[in-house]
Amino acid sequence: MLGCKPVETPVEPNSHLRSKDGEPVDKGSYQWLVGRLIYLSHTRPDIAFAVSVVNQYMHDPHSSHLDVIYRILRYLKAAPEKGVLFSSHNHLRIESFTDADWAGCPDDWRSTSRYCTFVGGNLVT
Repeated sequence: MLGCKPVETPVEPNSHLRSKDGEPVDKGSYQWLVGRLIYLSHTRPDIAFAVSVVNQYMHDPHSSHLDVIYRILRYLKAAPEKGVLFSSHNHLRIESFTDADWAGCPDDWRSTSRYCTFVGGNLVT
């Protein structure tokens, strides 16, 4: 994917994946790619949501799910400088933020929630 066209966001806004969209793809390759993205998302919180979405379909991946992985890779090409930087902010204040998407999954109407916690101005969870 070195010659791919970069994109500005890791997922398309307002897009919802379904479990059986597209043709089935190789499960092993899909799981290998998602595993690498999960590892990378520890230092790249900007892709964490997109990776969690494609992670939901590891048991039965289809071409539409693989397209999202390719979009994440295209986003990473466009933004190589983004990532977690730990620096001194001269305080140890703890701050937490949370968000939820109530019944946002079109397959089973489950909710998705996420949170982040900063200690001393640095992202820790």
